Amino acid sequence: MLRWLKPVLALLTAVVLAWVLNTKQGDVPPVARLLSPYQGFWQNGESAADFPDQQTLRLPGLHQTVRVRFDDRRVPHIFADNDHDLYYAQGYLTARDRLWQMEFMTRVAAGRISEVVGERALEYDRFQRRMGLPFGAENSLREMLKNDTTRLVLESYSAGVNAYISQLSPREYPFEYKLLDYAPEPWQPLKCALLLKLMAWDLSGRSDDLRLSNILSKYGPDVTRDLFPDFPFRADPVVPDGTPLGFQPLPVPPAPVPFAAAVSGLVPTREPDAELGSNNFAVAGSRTASGRPLLANDPHLQLNLPSIWYQVQLHGPGQNVYGVTIPGAPAVIIGFNAEVAWGVTNVGGDVLDWYQLKFKDARRREYWHAGRWKPVRRVVERIAVRGRPDRLDTVLYTHHGPVVYDQNETVFNKQTPVRHALRWTAHDAAGANEVLAFVKLNRARNYQDYDRALRTYASPAQNFIFASRSGDVAIRPNGLFPLKYAEQGKFILDGSDPRQDWQGWIPMSQTPRVLNPARGYVSSANQHSAGPGYPYYLGWDYAPWDRAHRINGQLARMRRATADTLRELQNDDLGLNAQLMLPWMLANLPAAVATGATAAPATAATTTPATSEASARRLLARWDYHYSAEAVGATLFELWYQELVRRLWEDDFGKQATGLEMRLPARDRTNQLLLSEPRSPWIDDRRTPQRETTPDLLTTSLQFALDSLTRKFGPLGPKWAWANQKSTDINHLAQLPGFGHQDVVCGGSPGSVNATGPRNGPSWRMVVDLATPVRAYGIFPGGQSGNPASAYYDDMLESWRTGRLDELVFLQAADENHPRLQAAWRLEK
Repeated sequence: MLRWLKPVLALLTAVVLAWVLNTKQGDVPPVARLLSPYQGFWQNGESAADFPDQQTLRLPGLHQTVRVRFDDRRVPHIFADNDHDLYYAQGYLTARDRLWQMEFMTRVAAGRISEVVGERALEYDRFQRRMGLPFGAENSLREMLKNDTTRLVLESYSAGVNAYISQLSPREYPFEYKLLDYAPEPWQPLKCALLLKLMAWDLSGRSDDLRLSNILSKYGPDVTRDLFPDFPFRADPVVPDGTPLGFQPLPVPPAPVPFAAAVSGLVPTREPDAELGSNNFAVAGSRTASGRPLLANDPHLQLNLPSIWYQVQLHGPGQNVYGVTIPGAPAVIIGFNAEVAWGVTNVGGDVLDWYQLKFKDARRREYWHAGRWKPVRRVVERIAVRGRPDRLDTVLYTHHGPVVYDQNETVFNKQTPVRHALRWTAHDAAGANEVLAFVKLNRARNYQDYDRALRTYASPAQNFIFASRSGDVAIRPNGLFPLKYAEQGKFILDGSDPRQDWQGWIPMSQTPRVLNPARGYVSSANQHSAGPGYPYYLGWDYAPWDRAHRINGQLARMRRATADTLRELQNDDLGLNAQLMLPWMLANLPAAVATGATAAPATAATTTPATSEASARRLLARWDYHYSAEAVGATLFELWYQELVRRLWEDDFGKQATGLEMRLPARDRTNQLLLSEPRSPWIDDRRTPQRETTPDLLTTSLQFALDSLTRKFGPLGPKWAWANQKSTDINHLAQLPGFGHQDVVCGGSPGSVNATGPRNGPSWRMVVDLATPVRAYGIFPGGQSGNPASAYYDDMLESWRTGRLDELVFLQAADENHPRLQAAWRLEK
């Protein structure tokens, strides 16, 4: 009997080990499958044979043959004889390069990450659903499917994605599926709509209503109006003030008695980054070397790998268009054709409001509105959780929208607002069809086509810039904007008062706009959409004027501009905030600190505070305000200024001092106070017995900056370079270590035209010269492939980092010869 014991134990051990190695254990993937030479990550290596120069693929569902040419960046140039095949091929080829990315992002939007990673993502999934992203996507999809054109586009694109998925065996799955141990699922048109809602969340999901209501409650309307004005002191709006309206405005709803919202320490804890923004600008032929317009666009979004954008050329009946799209979304979002070019930046208008509710009782079945109790609609969300039973979560809906959290609970390790309903344009779909807008833009030939295309574009509101070969340049903040009384939604609204409901919409024909201005250029950089003369309230909190003013100043000086002139402007790293504030900061630094000692340059062992401060002053006085990668002055100024602002406001608006969630006054108002109000009571720190002055704040904040940087980098020197302090990271989308790029050495700052920050920056740079023939240039920080093992995963990063652009290969025919073409495929039915 004993002689069998050892072999039996060995067999059992082997069986258990095989099970363990082939089963996901917590966050650890099935190691045996991941390392398997037959189906593991080794199979994701890429060789020349995986991408042959000539290939014929037979795909079910195609109507006719599709020809595809690939250039040296592996951009597909798709030539089809009908629209079904064109978008089918786009879906197929995008999935071939980016399947995991496009499917993962739709799971993020839908609140379905728990299906992949388990219960650690449960609260994130609940939040996405309670914010109504799937609700908004379903509404949008219903509207889009009513239209024959968009139904064909969405269904054809989905069929192409599914044609690729159906070809895959597990060994061919993208690497991330193997690491996370799950499989791709069939693509549906709803996923395209989900991607649009995720973009709407990133670009319009931030709100300060709760914070400002706390400020209003604590300090009153006069202080709030003074420190948080509706229009800044320094402004350079998208549509210049004084531009003729060209329409008769609708009556603005009357403002009701102000609502005193309950003071709350609870605010949304998963808000989009406030620094997301973009630039676009176009110059008329009167300012260019060719006599034809030039257009540039660089949307600033989170920098990730795989890249957020995917380049493609679509050639089909009635269109030949090149540009970028989001993987998973059909058509071209930013691009050009032989006649026109267009681009987008985020508007940042107030299109998301919170309504404080009054429920009838603890059951929360009814809420008070318009003098009566109204029923609450209850939606049960079923959330699949890997390795656990499904979680059922009931979301309450009012006529305003979803009640994001209806009871006190801990989410994301913080409290979230309760008994507030969310009103958001991303939930509305009547008449909206973003896919149709882009399809029409792709086919546009003139300004009238651009105008018609934008009539169905709703959310997120964008500054659509336009230029045509015929000579037009134009821009308009376009989207679905509620018709509001002044400051409606700046603070929490009364969910029981119908006068505080949204009262309709600003007509699409009455959004701000300008066509062919006398100055010969148009631009936007997320600043105010229009000046005080515009008759409707769009919001109050926009990006500072810095980028917009710098862009407009440079455009105004342009004569005989070329595409390279605009490329240089995209890479401009001058900091207008530093140019404005640093001379004042140095001039008001106390003399004892300003002069300091005159000893030799300090070392780590011998540096005294006075010597360090004197050296810092001399360095800052020589700095040219440019945020180049090697600029030490940029590092020192930014930390000094940020600390100055913190010390100015933290005793008045910081949570630790007030016990409330608030926000700080905008940079424009802060600068105005520092420059023009030296005796302002806000300068004093109310927590201390002495009365602080501006020189006191400048001294302590400079000392803090020097101490912090010395601890981080050592003595003042080249290691203090701006690139080291900024530390731009381009991470893998799923935060997988080793599959991104850390500490990318590049210049720029969130406040300069080259708005490259630690995690955000120009996600696509494009310049189009609408001469004959049209020539265009572009780059993004990554590559066409989503496969980390591919040479095309990040092959554009170095060009992006150094501010260069590729000339884009814009073909007129499938059999055209071009030196940068490398492969030709046929897709056949």
